[in-house]
Amino acid sequence: MLLKAQKGNAEIIEKVVALVPERAPKGNIALAEAFICQYYSQVDPEDLAERNISDLCGAALAHLNFMGKFKSGAPKLRVYNPRSQTDGWESTHTVVEIVNDDMPFLVDSVTMEVNRQGLTLHLIIHPVMKTKRDEKGGLSELLSRESGESGAFEAIMHVEVDRQTDPKKLAELEAGILSILGDVRKAVEDYPKMKANMNRLVAEIREPYPEGLIPETIDEDKALLAWLTAGHFIFLGYRDYDLVKEGDEDILRIVPGSGLGILRETGQTRVSKSFATVTPEVRKFARAPELLVLTKANSRATVHRLGYLDYVGIKRFDPKGQVLGEHRFLGLLTSTAYNSHPADIPLLRRKVKNVVTRAGFDPKGHMGKELVTILEQHPRDELFQISEDELFEEAMGILHLGERQRIRLFVRSDVYGRFLSCLVYVPRENYNSELRERIQQILMEAFNGIGLEFTVHVSDSALARVLIIVRTKPGSVPEFDVHEIEKEIVKAARRWQDDLHEALIARFSEERGNQLYHRFGDAFPAGYREGRLISEAVTDAAIMDALGAEKKLAMNLYAGDQTSAAPLRLKVFHSGEPIPLSSSLPMLEHMGVKVLEQLE
Repeated sequence: MLLKAQKGNAEIIEKVVALVPERAPKGNIALAEAFICQYYSQVDPEDLAERNISDLCGAALAHLNFMGKFKSGAPKLRVYNPRSQTDGWESTHTVVEIVNDDMPFLVDSVTMEVNRQGLTLHLIIHPVMKTKRDEKGGLSELLSRESGESGAFEAIMHVEVDRQTDPKKLAELEAGILSILGDVRKAVEDYPKMKANMNRLVAEIREPYPEGLIPETIDEDKALLAWLTAGHFIFLGYRDYDLVKEGDEDILRIVPGSGLGILRETGQTRVSKSFATVTPEVRKFARAPELLVLTKANSRATVHRLGYLDYVGIKRFDPKGQVLGEHRFLGLLTSTAYNSHPADIPLLRRKVKNVVTRAGFDPKGHMGKELVTILEQHPRDELFQISEDELFEEAMGILHLGERQRIRLFVRSDVYGRFLSCLVYVPRENYNSELRERIQQILMEAFNGIGLEFTVHVSDSALARVLIIVRTKPGSVPEFDVHEIEKEIVKAARRWQDDLHEALIARFSEERGNQLYHRFGDAFPAGYREGRLISEAVTDAAIMDALGAEKKLAMNLYAGDQTSAAPLRLKVFHSGEPIPLSSSLPMLEHMGVKVLEQLE
């Protein structure tokens, strides 16, 4: 299959190259042919097959002409809607052409920005080419990647998105991608320095530890920092802060010249803006005798992966244990960090071990094994950020919940009051996107939220788990009662079938009620559920259950609503095929009944 695709690709490229002599300047024919071969070599053949050969040639030549002049150190980018008359080719989409020094995170970061602006990505071409340029940046030759000749590796990106004709939209797209490329460059260029800073700090954390700090805890924190630098954390930003008093308030003042990556200083601010927005009560946490602060930043990543940045704060102490400041690292945990077993991750292994020990279960018994499973499957970001006390309460609550078909809510507040983490357990058979949206609305209103994100985990368990992060303004969260919010969620999740189940048990006892529910719980159509009382459905279920081989017909004559035009109602139950109107109407009319309508 792969060989067939490669063959199809080669055939299309051959047709594109055949147009070069008549489309490219005579002196550039060899360069253009080499460029086209590299340009389209890794593109999906299906993407090429659905496009006009002439436009494929024009698009490549336009990009080659655009990259003709380029100097390392800054991206070259243009956003345009190509037209045959002016550009030599045309497209139904808006096109972004990029030339940049080759570096990690370019493709996923640009894609992320396109998605952030609400645009659909229709095509992305991103070869890396080895180039030779003259002193003025003019392109003189394309080299093969295996060539021993010296050259620069350049990322050539062609991106097609939903067509935009509004100049403001085009300018916004260009500015957004330029900003993203700038962040990528800062992060990549400063990555070695940021990692070196982390290694230096790990080496400097040594005994005797400052007063008030627990040696066992510091040893594990130190091991976590070393683990992060060993390929488990993508460093995107770093900055050093001094914790000082201004009047009666604590502030985090930037240490001039310390910023790296996306936290390089611009000279526009002297203090930590995020710290300045938190409440005075929360600011006291900055002086707590704890080495690490692990949380999520209040800004999303612009590099590599969508999501809020991971925040690793390392406090500086004097020998007496007084906090002097903070080393702040921003970045993203790698996929290996999320996939590693908690027992292999410093800090997490300590939390898990301490919670299991505190629970006091036999590790070989059912409860002990279940607790370990719950801890190992706990959302990874939560495990990093949650305290041991909070983790114990949540884990025990989940353990006691077991596989019971009920709803539970667990809420944890961020140390800086910027978000609340809400774990919601819902019976799997009840869970759907509509219910999730109702739950999100309840939580947003309860916490005065300004935004949220969610992840859903559905396994072979009887319960689905939804993690909802509600973003808030520090100090704006009203007083709340988790149990009252949980009751609201239970009401929102209540189905007609749930009311029927409860009513059947109330009428016929648990055993008989469950039997009727399992047989008829999903038997009533939507039209019936919308126009009938639960009590009526309970009666109908009992009548239908009595039908069988010996009794195929049953009737129920009962008084209707007093305001109804039909004071009496008759229901006819028949097992098997419905009774035709032609059979039932003559009998009813013979009895003097005037039939107004039939409902099935």
